Amino acid sequence: MRLILATSLRILVVGITLILTQGVIFPAESSASMDLTTSAFENGGTIPEPYSCSGLNKSPDLVWKGVPTGVRSLALIVSDPDAPKGTFVHWVVYNIDPALKELAEGKSTSGSAANGEEGVNGRGEVGYTGPCPPAGRPHHYHFRLYALDQTLKLKPGATAEQVEEAMRGHVLATAELIGIFQR
Repeated sequence: MRLILATSLRILVVGITLILTQGVIFPAESSASMDLTTSAFENGGTIPEPYSCSGLNKSPDLVWKGVPTGVRSLALIVSDPDAPKGTFVHWVVYNIDPALKELAEGKSTSGSAANGEEGVNGRGEVGYTGPCPPAGRPHHYHFRLYALDQTLKLKPGATAEQVEEAMRGHVLATAELIGIFQR
């Protein structure tokens, strides 16, 4: 799905004024549909221990298909919106070559994944950090892949917020995979 950012648009429709302000994102017409999967768990399923802080803390393999034409780069953000102090970011990778179709298991070990740049996670470190919720209720981990119409002009080690801001108005399609983990 292509998104278009409207910057202050006024439309007069038979005496009714519709004001759209800056920051509102509109989906453009697109038939683009991407899929994001892993062999480690099903969408909505439990993330196995090796991919968590209780195990080997390695990133799962990720495979995608359906990248639309015109994509210049991909970005991946993995986050836990159920964290006690607000959304916790587990992995940020951006400027991934759109010709690639996957990230191998354990790919996040060197600070440079899949010909892309890795950003800073919620621990203030570059790379992947696995699920590590407090004991209690299960947490949902969102693996979101973005197809972009440009490469992002960011230095290595950007935060999720910086990547999200740089992507604004440049997302052609998205895919999401959700895993659950509980201790």
